Amino acid sequence: MYDLEKMRFTKTHEWFRVEGNIGYVGITDHAQKEITDVVFVELPNLGMEFSKGAEAAVVESVKAAFSIYAPVSGKIVKANSDVTKDPSLVNKSPYEEGWFYALEIKDKSEVDSLMTYKDYEEFIKTGAH
Repeated sequence: MYDLEKMRFTKTHEWFRVEGNIGYVGITDHAQKEITDVVFVELPNLGMEFSKGAEAAVVESVKAAFSIYAPVSGKIVKANSDVTKDPSLVNKSPYEEGWFYALEIKDKSEVDSLMTYKDYEEFIKTGAH
């Protein structure tokens, strides 16, 4: 079960849930509603390393393709093959079953630079996209 208050968020609408030194990444409920029906997900390979802000995955909806960025620097340790088999999980369960990948966090201080849920809610209310 997820707790939005314990998660962190990016201005590019990714969520980040930290469990020890591993962080799980997905897109927010707001984002999945904006992009509508997800039809394809391309995930990074295990062992790949990304810098904070680098494109790490791709989501395609009936509207367009969207990049999913790494909220922090790290190495991919898990990829959710369920979303490649059933991309609609991203729409149905963005915070639980619809996660994309998990990475081993390289620098914990980068997590602190991400928005809290309250900050993210304010960010989307201002219409900044």
